[in-house]
Amino acid sequence: MALKKYELVLVFSLSKGEEAVESLKNKFFELIKANGTLGEVEEWGKRKLAYPINYETEGYYVVAQFECGEEFPAELDRVINITDGVLRSLIVAKAEDEEPKKPAKAAADANAEVAE
Repeated sequence: MALKKYELVLVFSLSKGEEAVESLKNKFFELIKANGTLGEVEEWGKRKLAYPINYETEGYYVVAQFECGEEFPAELDRVINITDGVLRSLIVAKAEDEEPKKPAKAAADANAEVAE
């Protein structure tokens, strides 16, 4: 069974406090570690939502890279969907030949240097 690379984006509710966000984060990361390998984790932190979700205007964003078998993302999505405290989630399979993208500011700086 070949491992595939995935990216997970989670938006947590802040209605139950920061401790609830930490416990949910740890729950999902332990589930990923039990079924695959957890890679880079970026915590974007508390951000304003583009539109209210369940009457909430702010959420806590986390982006994680992981590798696992092809069956696990469906199970992870099921567990995320039945867990209270998650406003939105997205699991995306990454292309095998995909290189990490540069942040927009770094790309703009690189283009400015080439133009000079």
